[in-house]
Amino acid sequence: MDIYITDPEFKERFEHFAFNEVINEENQQLDEKTRYMAVLAALIGCGGVEAYKEMLPKALESSITPIAVKEVVYQATDYLGYGRMLPFLTVTNEILEEQGVKLPLDGQATTTLDNRLEKGIEIQAEIFGEQMKEVWKEGHINRWLAANCFGDYYTRSGLTLAERELITFCFLMAQGGCEPQLIAHSKGNMNMGNDKAFLIKVVSQCLPYIGYPRSLNAIACIGKAVEE
Repeated sequence: MDIYITDPEFKERFEHFAFNEVINEENQQLDEKTRYMAVLAALIGCGGVEAYKEMLPKALESSITPIAVKEVVYQATDYLGYGRMLPFLTVTNEILEEQGVKLPLDGQATTTLDNRLEKGIEIQAEIFGEQMKEVWKEGHINRWLAANCFGDYYTRSGLTLAERELITFCFLMAQGGCEPQLIAHSKGNMNMGNDKAFLIKVVSQCLPYIGYPRSLNAIACIGKAVEE
């Protein structure tokens, strides 16, 4: 059903806000690649499959490569779980195939099952500090976090570490209820060069897709990260 026909007043106001007011807000603008990456990650984070279907073709037409899109979706597994990630992987594959993209894409893995823990610990330390080199020893979940989340995904090529921290921030912000992790990854973003002003721009550009409560919570988390 076409909501341009069924809900013209709503569509007029939403599109004016999201695609005119928000995008052009002074001092809150992002380059197109960054904006699309953030919005796609936020839509995955909030479970917005239908809105993701609308946005992904626009992102691919603009500045996002198929590999970058796949990396965003893959990384969502760590922050939303396979159950919530899988519908987005299915939609992504369908849209890529409709556009004539041959699947599978070129592999982006840089670790093996033998060195993924070691490499994951290195990435954690690079983002969060040298103390992370010991945290993996505190229990099996922390070991999994180092080997699986960081060793399997953060080590992949296709996105920079700064971009990976950006999309993690968006996953956490959009799903809500993850404020401690959002504060931690706000710090991680800042360590990767994504400063407070940049993160507030990210929140601003994602707001039409995740709503005001989670956007305001994210800004509060950024503030706490700066204080700490």
